[in-house]
Formats: sequence, C-alpha cells, structure tokens
Amino acid sequence: MASPRLETFCCPNRDASTEFVITFQPLFFSAICIGSAGLSLVFSILQLLPKRRGYRRLGQYPLPKPASSSRILFIISICDILGCTGIIVRSSIWLGLPSLVRGINVANNSDVWPEVFCVGSAMWIQLFFSASFWWTFCYAVDVFLVVKRSAGISTIILYHMITWGLAVLLCVEGVAMLYYPSISSCENGLQHAIPHYITTYAPLLLVLIVNPTLFARTVSAVTSLLKGRQGIYTENERRLGTEIKIRFFKIMLVFFICWLPNIINESLLFYLEMQTDIKAGDLKNVRNAALITWFIMGILNPMSGFLNTLAFHGWTGFKVDCSLQRRRELAWDSASTSAANVGGYNPIVGSTLLYQSHVQEAKNMTGKNMTGNGQPASDAISVLSEGKGHVWLQSGENGNGNSPKGFGSHHEMT
Repeated sequence: MASPRLETFCCPNRDASTEFVITFQPLFFSAICIGSAGLSLVFSILQLLPKRRGYRRLGQYPLPKPASSSRILFIISICDILGCTGIIVRSSIWLGLPSLVRGINVANNSDVWPEVFCVGSAMWIQLFFSASFWWTFCYAVDVFLVVKRSAGISTIILYHMITWGLAVLLCVEGVAMLYYPSISSCENGLQHAIPHYITTYAPLLLVLIVNPTLFARTVSAVTSLLKGRQGIYTENERRLGTEIKIRFFKIMLVFFICWLPNIINESLLFYLEMQTDIKAGDLKNVRNAALITWFIMGILNPMSGFLNTLAFHGWTGFKVDCSLQRRRELAWDSASTSAANVGGYNPIVGSTLLYQSHVQEAKNMTGKNMTGNGQPASDAISVLSEGKGHVWLQSGENGNGNSPKGFGSHHEMT
C-alpha cells in the first residue's frame, strides 16, 4: 500500500505510531498486500490486453489515433501496475527475508542493504502512485479542456512534464527532509516529518477536492454542447450525457473508496503521535481504528489499479487476442482509416474528442451513411453505451453544414 509510514519506518528512531502499525502482524499484513496487489496486477494487465472480435467494444472497427484523454487513462493504469509491482516486491522480501527486515531496526548498521531496500521500495511505491494521482488530476483537466475545444494530442507532452516532474520533485524533496541528516540518524520529532507527509498527500487531496468540481463543470459543458448542436435535447443525447456523468461518478467513486482510508488512517496516527503514551487505555478505540484502516489500506490501495480499469473501460472479458496477424491488420486498417479521414472529411472536433475521451471507444465512420430520416451524413460517430451490447449511431453535420434532426438507427452488436 502507499503510505508515508513506509519511508518513516526506514528510520531506526521512528515515531511510536509508525512502529505500532507496521510491526503489528507484519507477516499477515504482507501476505494480504501480496494477494491484493497480485490480483490487481493480473486483472489490470488482462483488462489492457487486446481482445478478440465481439468482446472488445467496437473491436471489429478500425479505430483512429486515440485522443489525449484516452492516453492519460492508459498511463494511469501503467502507473498503478508499476505501483502494485513495488508492493509485491516489498511484501515478498518482508516475508522471505526477515533477517533483512530486522536490519532496518539497527542503528548505525554497517550493512547498507536493509536501508537500501527499505528506502528504495518505499520511494518506488510512492513515486508511481503519486504519478497516478497527478495523471488523474490531468485527466479531469483534459476532459474539461477537450469539451471547451482547448486541448488536443499536443497537450500530452505538457501533462508528462507536469506529472512526472512534480511526482519526482515532491518525492525526492519529502524523503530528503525526512532522512536529514542521514537515514541512520533521522531527526526526532514530528516537525521534520511534516513536509514528507504533505508532499505525499498533496496530489491525493488535490484529486479528492478538485476533480469532482472539474467533472461537474465538464458534464454541464457537455449538456450545453449537445443542446447547442441541434437546438433540442433528444433522448439519445440525454442518454449520452447520462453515460458520461456515470463514468465520471465511477472514477471518483473508485478513488474515494481506495484512497480515503489513507486520509483517515493518517489522521488517527497523527492524533496518537500527539499523545504522551499511545498505549494508554483511553486510546484503545483509536488504536483499533488505526489498525483497521491500516489493513483496509493494504487491500484497497493495490486494488485501485484494477478498479480503475473497470471504471475507465468496463469489463473487457477474458478473450485475449494473441494473434500477431490480427494486430497487423488492425494497425494497417487504423492507418488507412486515419489517412482517409485526413483527405476525406473534417470531423466535428468537439463531438469527436468528446466521444473518444469520455465514452469507452469511439470511431469515425466515413462513407455514405444514412440518418434515421433518410438524409446522408458526412460523418457519423459510433458510440457504445456503457455496459450494454449496443451501438448508437449519431449523425453529424449534413452536406449543408447543418446538423440534421434526430439520430441514426439503433444497431445491436453480436
């Protein structure tokens, strides 16, 4: 799990509350972390693997180059996978090499490997989960800018600079303050550790506080965009707006469930640190609550990776497509489609980015499609309703540059 207590434990003169939670049933706790992180790692990778036709949504159609928001979701999943890998390695060594772990508790130990393992594994976990938080924040910013037609693929470079730069800077700065003047002789007291805890929880709190506001404004902008395109708010547009709202809700629900226990646990441990004796009888309920939330963190923090993929993509199934020939065909089809799009028509930027970024997968369809009232459309965007095996065809602008009334026919995928 991701907690600043992991770095604090590397100090031989660690505080009493850190000693209390980390030394309570460490083998059982490590086994729980391995199980949770292992399941999350396996299913997260399974979710991201290409699927056979009929199982991956819109998989039988060639897809254009994904929007920046789609790339951000993929990067978030990669960060979660790497964070889970760090948890598995750290917990496995904790279980398999107890002598190495005992060396962390020895002050002025001549063997540096216990400290290297402790600090290195803790920083790895913090770095990638912190990067995941920053990317989640950038996703909320990006989807809002996309709807406002102020962002695109080029902004992904700026997001990389912001997320990785801040993640590395805050991680190194926090650890440097914590281990001053050295790991074997960390300063005592709560004051020197506060910067480390702030740098750890700053991106987490940013997502918890700011992302709901950005998502709410994005949904409002989407509603205005859909109404403005045709002057009316049809049932299909209302359904699309609802699906986008539900998707944002699922993303934030997963984030709150997986990471809110960290805030609660840290608050309880800080309260214990301010007491003269954390083993006092009147603090029994606080200690029990701290231990309960600690073990909940060990389960939910690693599972955030898999739960995020469910919120992003839904369940994609077990039918993994391992065919190399099939991948080559999809790559060639995608390139051909992109070339045809460049020379054939100019898609509606707002709609295309909107659907690509917020509703599972989107595909620009060219050719002579017919709308529900028989009018030809220059472009149509196929959108799969979340959790359903249906494709809704929404017509774009007609040949006169006006948006035709109504939507295309309703097709069911087999």
